[in-house]
Parts: sequence; structure tokens; C-alpha cells
Amino acid sequence: MNQRICLFLLIFLAACTPASILPTATLPAPNVMITPATLTPTITPIPTATRTTEKAIQPYTIDGLRSHKFQSGKIVLRETLLETENFTRYLIEYPSDGLTITGIMQIPKSGDAPYPVIMMNHGFFSRTVYNSGDGTDRAAEFLNRRGYLTLSSDYRSWGDSETGESLFYSGLAIDVINLMNAIPSIPQADPERIGMWGHSMGGGVTLKVLTIDSRVKAAVIYSSVSADFSDIIGRWGPGCLGDVFAGELEFGCNSSDILPLDLPPDLIASYFNSVADPEILKAVSPLYHLDNVSAPVQINYGTKDGLTFAGTPPEWSTKMYDGFIAANKDAQIFSQEDEGHSFIGEPWFEFMARSLRFFDKHVR
Repeated sequence: MNQRICLFLLIFLAACTPASILPTATLPAPNVMITPATLTPTITPIPTATRTTEKAIQPYTIDGLRSHKFQSGKIVLRETLLETENFTRYLIEYPSDGLTITGIMQIPKSGDAPYPVIMMNHGFFSRTVYNSGDGTDRAAEFLNRRGYLTLSSDYRSWGDSETGESLFYSGLAIDVINLMNAIPSIPQADPERIGMWGHSMGGGVTLKVLTIDSRVKAAVIYSSVSADFSDIIGRWGPGCLGDVFAGELEFGCNSSDILPLDLPPDLIASYFNSVADPEILKAVSPLYHLDNVSAPVQINYGTKDGLTFAGTPPEWSTKMYDGFIAANKDAQIFSQEDEGHSFIGEPWFEFMARSLRFFDKHVR
């Protein structure tokens, strides 16, 4: 027993004795090898600087569109829709800056080919109810009976057309110009004799085309939107961001413009900055670029237009006319008493007879 106690005491005393502190070991000097730079170093990309509003919007201004590189091709007949004793109606498609755009072509049966061509620019329709030719078919038939071939673009996002961006009607104007570029692919059409007819939003598209392209021999503008985008945005608001079909249901969202979500973020921001910038609005508005217009213009409006939210105030037509006169351009204006946004009955026939005489003088 005594031996066990002694052994326990020895172990306890050893455990309580502080351990000896060893000196810190000295580490050897590091062996470093410096690798010289290679002849083709890896370069980290620098993010693209955000554009200013002016630079981002420049391609959509009148000056920017005048230098646009238009991409077009041939008109393709998709389907024969109607054949009468006066004309044949075709559903067509054609390329426009990488998009496939649909539309209507009506070829007359009277007179001799190649026929003079009238480009028919339709006004705003809800895309959910629009059918190719809506808004232009009646006037087109009137002109077909008098020996004119008519072409009506659906524009991007209407009909069976593909959807692409369109800021301040730029894409719609591009689609119309690319359709003009495709006219030589139709043997029955004369690409040297082109007129243009536009109603409401189509009047705005017509005005934009006139400030960009000099091939149009004469233009008839009917119950048009303003030639000044400050008026358009003031009445209907800026374009719809995202799904343009959903945008049509939003109040204060002008779905004539098309702003897909996949646009560059700085372009989207610049668009919404520009709608409140008077100088940029002038840069995109035909009213301030009428010096570029070479075609004589006939303006028609109803004295009771603009009474509904969807209509266009008569003051917009008179403002447009005053702009043409100030620019020393060939313009005439006609009012239809007691008519609204679309003329009905005898006033419509008076208007179309006046349009025909105008085209006969300048296009035929």
C-alpha cells in the first residue's frame, strides 16, 4: 500500500511541474522564383461605359435614321386571300432588319403593269384583334380600282410579324422603308412611282419616312398623330416596357412604341430620360426636320376628331401644316366638317376622291 501511495505522489508532482520552454525554431529563407511576363498576357475585359442619353438615343433620331443601314430583301407571297374583278389580295412577308414582317399587297386588274405604288400605313389597332390589312383595306380597294398597286405593312409586332424594338416609331418607319426597298422584287410594281397614305399613327409613320427617304412622290396624311412627339407623349404617355401586348392594357402606356426587356439597360433608361427632354424630343420629331421633306403633302382631318381619348386633336393637323409652310414646303390642308377620327359615308368618298386627284397629279 505504501508503495502505491509513493508512486501516486511521484506522478502528481511530475504533472504539476511547469514544462520547459523551447526556443522558437528559425525558418529557412524562402525560395522564390519570379516568372517573367509572357508575350501574350491575359487581359481582363473592361466593362463598356454607360452611354449618355444623347448617344444611346442617337440611332432613333431623324438624323440617326437617315444614316441607318437598312436591311431588306424580296417580297414573298404567302397566300392569295381574295380575288375580285378589280384586284387580287395577297398576304405577303418580307425581311426588315433581321425581322420577318407580314403585310398585304393588292394588285389591280385594270390598266397596264408596271403599276404606280401607294404605300398604305395603318393606324393603331390592339394587336389582339388586328388582322393584316385592317385600317387600309377600304382605301386600298378604292385606289386599286383606279389602277394603283397598294402595299400595306403590318409593321413589327402586328399581324404575324416578328417583334422588335421601336422607339418613337423608328422601327415602324424602318419596316415601311424596307418594304419600299423590296418593291423591285414585284414585276407588276413600278419602284420609280411611289406614293404614301397614312391614317392616325400611320400618319406619324408617314411623316417620319418623309424626313428620312426621298423616294416618295406624294403623301396623303389622314387624321394624323402630331408631328411633335411632345404632343404624343403628353396625351398617351411613353412606350410600354416589356410585353407590348400586356402594355396595351395599361393606362398611360403608349404601346405604339415597343421596348422589349432585353434591350440594353442604358438604352431603356435613356428612353425614359428622353421623354422629358425637350431637345431630344425635337431630335426624334418630324416637325423639326421638315427641311428634309421633298414630297408634296396633303393633310386631312375631321373637325370633331380628338373628342375621345383615342382620337387626334385637329390642332395637331394645323400645327403640322404650319410647320410645312414655315419650311417653305408644298402642303395643303382640308377639314371635314363634323367628322371624327375616321370619316364616314359621303365625307369619306370626298376625301378619297381628293386623295386620288393628288396621287394622279404627283405619282401617276
